[in-house]
Amino acid sequence: MVAQIDSRYRRYGIGKVLRRLVSYALFEGRPHTTKGQWFNPVVFSLLRFLANIPGNPEVKEPIFITGLGRSGTTILGILLSLHKDAGFLNEPKAIWRLVDPRHDINGDYVQEGGIFRLAKDDVTSATGSTAKRIFSRYLALVRARRLVDKYPELIFRVEYLLELFPDAKIIFISRNGADAIHSIDLWSKRLGVVVDGRVDDWWGRGDIKWHYLRRQIIENDPDYASVKDVATDSLDHVNRAALEWIITMREGLKCLKQYPGAIIHVCYEKLTSTPDTELSRLLDQCNLEYDNSVIQYAREKLYTNPPKPVPALLPPIMDMFNTTMSDLGYSTGER
Repeated sequence: MVAQIDSRYRRYGIGKVLRRLVSYALFEGRPHTTKGQWFNPVVFSLLRFLANIPGNPEVKEPIFITGLGRSGTTILGILLSLHKDAGFLNEPKAIWRLVDPRHDINGDYVQEGGIFRLAKDDVTSATGSTAKRIFSRYLALVRARRLVDKYPELIFRVEYLLELFPDAKIIFISRNGADAIHSIDLWSKRLGVVVDGRVDDWWGRGDIKWHYLRRQIIENDPDYASVKDVATDSLDHVNRAALEWIITMREGLKCLKQYPGAIIHVCYEKLTSTPDTELSRLLDQCNLEYDNSVIQYAREKLYTNPPKPVPALLPPIMDMFNTTMSDLGYSTGER
């Protein structure tokens, strides 16, 4: 399905379809596990051209969708893409690679030097102008007023985002841990590829994302001392996914307390069970006018599933998993 456009989406008009196709084809880039990577030089040429046009354009109240992948981030972005004022970019890592190569923790375009956490001191005049020039000119091209950028790992860069865009709205999505872990594990099994003997999957090009997560957070943050010894290179994918879910959810909860005016919490299960209520609240908090296209597509597209059983995790990881589930308001006994 190109650009996440299905037959239902097409019913909302050729204008919205074209806006989405332009976003996908010319601005998002092709990550390491997808087809069409041969087109990346064209994307980067356009992005560099836009970044080099002089000027200091502004991007008003950009919206960033963050959290953990496989937690509803994509479908929420697609829903918001139907809003009359929104231009949606689905993980535009090509743009962020030009803003600062350290954003690339999957090895999509840069083979080393990725950093999970970036702070306000990492923002320079050059990175600021690059981000604003590309995003503002993207909005002008697709004739949209508000940027919606879905890039889950930006939850680790909230301070950085707010230094770039002080009026940004940052959505943090949470999802039941068992469901998220199951979905991540399935993603690697379905979409992982072997290139010259190297595995490229959820954990990046040749496990690079897992190495960054271990070395930069698990091994250095005292909050994760209890799981440090089991977070090895050989740790299985289910336990890895559990650790990434734990770390990401805790990061999101911390940001909710630290930046209450900027962070908007969306619970995936509430979104799927009561989309009218949740999306109306979200549009209001993002200062977007009510748009029935967003609500109607949600009614057509969203559905609920029974929660998956909690996987068998290593004891120190299970302890932290249960605590995090409780902190998010989930029952730890769901199976």
